[in-house]
Amino acid sequence: MKTHTLAIAGALALFGASFGALGAGNAPPTQATENRTMDLGNFSISLAVKDIRASKAFYEKLDFKEVGGKLEQNWIVLQNGAARIGLFQGMFDKNIMTFNPGWTKDKETMKEFQDVRELQRTLKARGLKMAIEADEATEGPAYFQLTDPDGNTLLFDQHVPSPKR
Repeated sequence: MKTHTLAIAGALALFGASFGALGAGNAPPTQATENRTMDLGNFSISLAVKDIRASKAFYEKLDFKEVGGKLEQNWIVLQNGAARIGLFQGMFDKNIMTFNPGWTKDKETMKEFQDVRELQRTLKARGLKMAIEADEATEGPAYFQLTDPDGNTLLFDQHVPSPKR
């Protein structure tokens, strides 16, 4: 199961790394504490689809255009204006909301941002239970997952070096 989860995180990182998505802009980072707003980073939505070709045809009727991905690997990125979605066939069971600490909406690496482990500590202090935890003893790329009350997966996936402090 862990290997499958790592493969999913890698594919989603490629999605975000290659194409960016909607979300946080260039706002200055803040310390993740109870009294301050967390900056979760870049946001994207990844849809688990049953038939990638049928899904692609559907979204093309909504004027989404293919802007990246690899259809032969069963994942593509579609865009309509500022809206971007990833279609993933056979990579995961549910749709996933992904936050990428350390990235702007233009997929640029930020010099200062809240490290994924800092976000994890804050969320745990607020009483949230991690479905998968980032290793607190590491630096750089890492991820953790939460599940919301409706069963939706939230992936916090940092794939840039930790900020220098």
